[in-house]
Amino acid sequence: MAHRVTLIPGDGVGPEVSEAARRVLDATGVGIEWEVVEAGEGVMAEYGTPMPAHVLESIRRNRVAIKGPITTPLGTGIRSVNVALRKELDLYALVRPCKSYPGVRSHYRDVDLVLVRENTEDLYAGIEFEEGTEVCRGVIDFLNRAQDRPIRPDSAISIRPISRFGTERVVRFAFDYARRNHRRKVTSVHKANILKFGDGLWLDISRRVARDYPEIEFEDRIVDNMCMQLVQKPELYDVLVLPNLFGDIVSDLTAGLVGGLGLAPGANIGTDCALFEATHGSAPKYAGMNKTNPMAMMLSGVLMLRHLGEAVAADRLEAAVAQVIESGQAVTYDMKPDRDDPTAVGTSQVADAVIERLERMPIRD
Repeated sequence: MAHRVTLIPGDGVGPEVSEAARRVLDATGVGIEWEVVEAGEGVMAEYGTPMPAHVLESIRRNRVAIKGPITTPLGTGIRSVNVALRKELDLYALVRPCKSYPGVRSHYRDVDLVLVRENTEDLYAGIEFEEGTEVCRGVIDFLNRAQDRPIRPDSAISIRPISRFGTERVVRFAFDYARRNHRRKVTSVHKANILKFGDGLWLDISRRVARDYPEIEFEDRIVDNMCMQLVQKPELYDVLVLPNLFGDIVSDLTAGLVGGLGLAPGANIGTDCALFEATHGSAPKYAGMNKTNPMAMMLSGVLMLRHLGEAVAADRLEAAVAQVIESGQAVTYDMKPDRDDPTAVGTSQVADAVIERLERMPIRD
């Protein structure tokens, strides 16, 4: 029986990397029935929003989606299409593997990290009050009455909610992921030395949840020290679980350890549905140029196959991508030692090379 999957091509370079990913996913032999729906700048004129209701309905109906990068148009009232999707669908855990592949230009070897980022709370909850407005002045007055360190009247205010519920479910998700994937350690990342109550709650709950997983090593790190440790000795770490903002920042740092955002996949997981996406942006200046590296989107497809229970196909596709990377031939300009290398190929040619590897690869149960 075919898996029904929502495909959101995106905009900018999204349609090109999405088509490349769809081609290689189809080449695995897994039966996928694609339901293609459009979101982003291209639908604004017709629907008045970059995220029409039928897009959400499709994801809720199929429960699995993969999307290309999407530009958030200015002046739409939506801060980010990506953030809005995560909030509307309650995709509370963002999983970002960062793995070294032979042939990638990097100062590091043998990095194998998984970041689990809380996806719905923290500063990305979008609770903000604009400087100079009546409501902002009211919030400042209330806060000034509640504590003895006055806030300047010309301040803007952003609220950073971290709840017991939201923290426990994402930390438990990280430990369950570690157990299911035979990972050895979970590190909870925080700033509890300064943010005593918000990050203090995060750390306290992390420690409590860890007791339910005695076979998995647990530790915690302050976020600034964590960044230094990852640059100095990433081999000491395994699964990291982080609040939303820290997770956003640290995931880009770890992507840099393994070759950049062109190789950084992502999986947004909720109770009812999952959305897979490349980590990089829409890069509209490269749209239609057949130039962008599609491997982050392909590796997001690998995560999707594993989520669908198609582990053999996922392993074959990852191996095919890894072989193309190691060969160093049919890769885009960003993966060449010289970015002006005339032997660099385009987005669609990378897909051709991965499909060729898949076709030559034996299928093993």
